[in-house]
Amino acid sequence: MDVLAHNYAPLPVTISSAEGVWFTAVDGRRYLDCLAAYSAVNFGHRNPELIAVAHAQLDRLTLTSRAFDNDQLEPFAAELTELTGTQMMLPMNTGAEAVETSIKLARAWGERVKGVAPGRANIVTVTGNFHGRTTTIVSFSDDPSARDGFGPFTPGFRQVRYGDADALAAAIDSETVGVLLEPVQGEAGVIIPPEGYLARAREATSAAGALLIADEIQSGLGRTGATLETERQGIKPDLICLGKALGGGIMPVSAVVGPTEVLGVLRPGEHGSTFGGNPLGSAIGRAVVRLLRTGEPQRAARERGAQLRAALDPLLGDGVTAIRNVGLWFGIDIDPSRGTARDVCLRLMEKGVLAKDTHGQTVRLAPPLTISPAEVDTVATAFRAAL
Repeated sequence: MDVLAHNYAPLPVTISSAEGVWFTAVDGRRYLDCLAAYSAVNFGHRNPELIAVAHAQLDRLTLTSRAFDNDQLEPFAAELTELTGTQMMLPMNTGAEAVETSIKLARAWGERVKGVAPGRANIVTVTGNFHGRTTTIVSFSDDPSARDGFGPFTPGFRQVRYGDADALAAAIDSETVGVLLEPVQGEAGVIIPPEGYLARAREATSAAGALLIADEIQSGLGRTGATLETERQGIKPDLICLGKALGGGIMPVSAVVGPTEVLGVLRPGEHGSTFGGNPLGSAIGRAVVRLLRTGEPQRAARERGAQLRAALDPLLGDGVTAIRNVGLWFGIDIDPSRGTARDVCLRLMEKGVLAKDTHGQTVRLAPPLTISPAEVDTVATAFRAAL
């Protein structure tokens, strides 16, 4: 009986267990994970430190709702804001919830602090974006598969081309409360903006008295070789959306961090979540912060990313038309003569490596940051064979 809605088209493999960078399927075959659940598993499957914290918290307290405080949430907020150089945190669960939260924060700030008239605020977004699949978020998507058939759409957004700093600056007016973008576009195929683009976005928003909102749900927490990609590029957004790896691959944990001036505009009852800030998720989030404080995941992303790039570069012009990477995050465009990206992913699966295609011709590689040098060689060898 077909009981599962068809909102995904997964590769034909069924996983039953995992450890480190390795999956084991129901038939006993092992596969090297080169997706890391879209960077949610940055620290490896069943990371021992994170699992130990989760087990200990499961024996104590899992959920209170925000009607009562719990002993993990305030320390989590303090430690995450210290790690990110911010002042205040609002916890949620999923990445889409974090983005929705940032939109509400920007609108409330615009009305209550900037003085934009009620119902007049606009937020500038960019082409190729992926911030989630809620009805408001797909209202400013230009991906037909995410948008078509789901209208009517939420107003209040305007879109400019990603990477075009002049167009971004020109789109901002007196009623613009924020500019929302990904420092690197993951779902679009690991699209890296031109040098200086984020700095110019920061200059334009500052000059216009608008917020710069960075969606670091995939790029943040070690993936690009830094705690935050915006930090690596030397800019400080007003609001940062975090998720995926914040839950350690164990459960959904997300947050928006930023200055008190912005997050402080919310009043009790205006925004919340039954599960957001739950003690189990907060305890895991605190352990994730401790891992990132060591700098080891960030260093591993830089070193293993450089190793994989060196191994893949010879394929340019020989089955590969472009390679984009930042840290241990790759978008690899496949020459159509070798098939589609999904064709390559199916052949990679035959070689014992699981990866994900996007937009027809791009294969994304993003293994857990715990991958070893020998395992990187395994990925490169499999990729050459799959081509």
